[in-house]
Amino acid sequence: MNDERANQGLDHLQTAALEMIHAARAFLEVAEDVVRDRNKVAEIVDALGSVADAATRAARGEPLRGPRSGSNGGSTSTDVGDQDGDRDDDGGPAGGVQHIPVS
Repeated sequence: MNDERANQGLDHLQTAALEMIHAARAFLEVAEDVVRDRNKVAEIVDALGSVADAATRAARGEPLRGPRSGSNGGSTSTDVGDQDGDRDDDGGPAGGVQHIPVS
């Protein structure tokens, strides 16, 4: 291996490292803007809580709950599908995943 190729490789690595630093800086600036906005933080925390709840229910084999409606002050969430005993063609709850044949 000659010195010129080694120097070119080093130049490319330095350029790539600087690009990564610039990208990280831009990402952190956006993250800072998001963190400063309380409403955005609340939305993110709510979304993460929903994902964690769904993952916990799935791990336990429990049905996932639908969206909540706080109109009566109580928990009004319902299990998705099969509320009337309706089932789709695959035997799963109605309103679940629809299988569409692709030709």
